Amino acid sequence: MTSKPGNLWDATCAETVQAPTLTQDATVDLAVIGGGFTGCSAALEAAASGASVCLLEAERIGHGGSGRNVGLVNAGLWLPPDEIVALMGDAPATRLMDALGAGPATVFEMVRRHGIACEAVQNGTLHCAHSDKGLDDLRNRVRQGNRIGAPVRLLDAAEARARVGTDTIHGALLDPRAGTVQPLAYCRGLARAAAEAGARLHAQSPVTALRREGGTWVLTANGHSVRAAKLLLATNAYHLGIDDPFRPQVAIVGFSQYATAPLDADLRAQILPGGEGCWDTTLVMNSFRVDAAGRLIVGAMGNRGAPSGPIHDAFARKLLARLFPQTKGRDVRFEHAWHGRIGMTSDHIPKVVAFGPDAYAVFGYSGRGIAPGTVFGTATARALLDGTPEALPLAPVERYAERFTRVRSVYYEAGAALDHARRLV
Repeated sequence: MTSKPGNLWDATCAETVQAPTLTQDATVDLAVIGGGFTGCSAALEAAASGASVCLLEAERIGHGGSGRNVGLVNAGLWLPPDEIVALMGDAPATRLMDALGAGPATVFEMVRRHGIACEAVQNGTLHCAHSDKGLDDLRNRVRQGNRIGAPVRLLDAAEARARVGTDTIHGALLDPRAGTVQPLAYCRGLARAAAEAGARLHAQSPVTALRREGGTWVLTANGHSVRAAKLLLATNAYHLGIDDPFRPQVAIVGFSQYATAPLDADLRAQILPGGEGCWDTTLVMNSFRVDAAGRLIVGAMGNRGAPSGPIHDAFARKLLARLFPQTKGRDVRFEHAWHGRIGMTSDHIPKVVAFGPDAYAVFGYSGRGIAPGTVFGTATARALLDGTPEALPLAPVERYAERFTRVRSVYYEAGAALDHARRLV
């Protein structure tokens, strides 16, 4: 399948950050659990404001979804605006949509301000219609987006096909606010900037116990204690170990990605010449993009690390050939393959849970981690340190629980495997 199995982002990450294991006790203003987009953005914001910060990551910085992401810096949520309003009400929905609509601008400003070497390209993203029905859905999304001031527009089949380099799509929604990054490099760049601002970052330091003691949060990791006035739990779909006092409850959706070697100049001129990141309107979603070196990266829902992995691998090869038949006979093969987890809430709306005094858990981006993680992480740090929950993109709740998350996780994987198997016939 691959000559170089593994995560492309690991192999090409230009950002490094020092995050030694925790080897002594500490007392800080803010403790952060989780070293992804949310946690690193929060640590950066807090440290830059002068607060003392300790971030604890169980693995490496960016180990979870932040380092396995497609790298699409999208605006807004996966849901269309009218559905968000129906779920939340006018004022809360507008508050959230305004914050996340500005999310890509926040990300690319972070990249510029901190000199993050993450292959940032702000040429927009393309939501591609796989059928006439998909195109109708995009028309509806464009109408709703334009109504709230989003500068999205619908591309006809000819323009969409020219931009992507495939005849298989029926049109596309272009969002010029959006773009792509090397996601692991972006995450580690945020962490590096946080460390430069004074944050203490500790990898290989899983939190094994969490309690409230004398008006202070006490975290145990590597046999040491971190005492913190404020606490952010930012583990999302990669939560480990701690069930008390709170555990994020999300269904897990697997997503697998496959990267070719750099395309030759002729193919590179034909396939995504503008560098837009893409995904499609199929129910079992696919993604496709290129990186700075010209590698073609295709992704699809499904966990290639599961028993159904061979089905997903075979589907990826077929997807590549179907989308881009010009690669046939050109020795275009996958050299990297990897997978990650998406934390999916039942309503596809992120959650902020105030599970104790001066403590928030943030989770459930439903596949859109980069811009929302940056926005929520930054805002949560401000809200905790300043005591201003109104600074958050949405109002926190004191309790949140979902039923049947494990059953739904199995259902999503089975559905992806069945869909991919059907398409192999």
